[in-house]
Amino acid sequence: MNANFTQHEILLMTGTSFSTSLRVMKDDQGKADQYTEKEQLEDACWNGLLQEMLPEAYAKTEHSGMLYLWQIREAAFFLELEIGEFPAAIDKYYSIDPYSFLETKTFS
Repeated sequence: MNANFTQHEILLMTGTSFSTSLRVMKDDQGKADQYTEKEQLEDACWNGLLQEMLPEAYAKTEHSGMLYLWQIREAAFFLELEIGEFPAAIDKYYSIDPYSFLETKTFS
């Protein structure tokens, strides 16, 4: 019998109004300008702001347990987030990351 588990892959595009609204840094000393947009967005995701902005990504199904943010990968124009019950390898063929699934496509 196959075990069912929940795993999400989310791409957050940088340079958009949504990513700008997520990257709110609370810094009393004005050091937010030292960090790039991607660094601020990644920090906001690790600090739980993503769960507030995208609650449907963390919605439980009848088979799922608690969902956690396991990994954030940085690409040229987006951040790839892996959310799931436990860390698991993502099949490149079914991935939404263009750098992953394009490797598996055969062009003729």
